Amino acid sequence: MKIKSKYLIYCVLISVLFLSCQNASENKKVTPVSTEKLATEINKNLPSEPTGKEHPGKAVYTQYCLTCHQADGTGVQNMHPPLTPGSWVGNDPNELIAIMMKGLSGKIEVNGEVYKNFMPSHAQLTDEQLADVLSYIRSSFGNNFEPVTPEMVKKVRSGR
Repeated sequence: MKIKSKYLIYCVLISVLFLSCQNASENKKVTPVSTEKLATEINKNLPSEPTGKEHPGKAVYTQYCLTCHQADGTGVQNMHPPLTPGSWVGNDPNELIAIMMKGLSGKIEVNGEVYKNFMPSHAQLTDEQLADVLSYIRSSFGNNFEPVTPEMVKKVRSGR
């Protein structure tokens, strides 16, 4: 008889515990969130807009180029070429624009090192974004070349 009463007590305690937990969750109020507040929270996690000191092409570089070419433009040995002095960055800007728009595949040599990885097309970027990122690269990582303009990109894009 003692076993049955202990079993009954355990069952009652578990039931009470279960019901109290269920009631506690039912008593919680859900507060609706305005779309403005939700948008503010989402925007907190997005990259910030360039400041007056930051080059406008840096954000584009960070989003599309940094993974392969690294934060310092040194690339990844045998995989992704550097964007430092002596690389293709100082070549004709029209050539760089074409590479950004069409991508690049096959074996290439940069600074005496061979690279075989594929670079995808970035033709989805606007003329301004392409000009900004190429200007950023041409003025960063030890480079000091003339900027690329949206007009130059537009001309290459149109095939003129």
